[in-house]
Amino acid sequence: MADEGRTELRSLGNAIRAERAKLGVSQEDFAEICDLHRTYIGQLERGEKNVSFTNVLRVARAFRLKPSALLSRAGL
Repeated sequence: MADEGRTELRSLGNAIRAERAKLGVSQEDFAEICDLHRTYIGQLERGEKNVSFTNVLRVARAFRLKPSALLSRAGL
């Protein structure tokens, strides 16, 4: 992955991890809620994957947030 956006992906991943922790659910359970794979959730939380808009929607909806609120919590 190119360096472009790496810091922002890590920030988004940290926000996803923090929100998931607030829910008190495992990566596996959260992945099921989002209809995504557990390893993908782990990669998102570590900032290793360039998340698609569709998956931002899935994750935000699982938190009952607007995508803009999720991005805001990531400082983006």
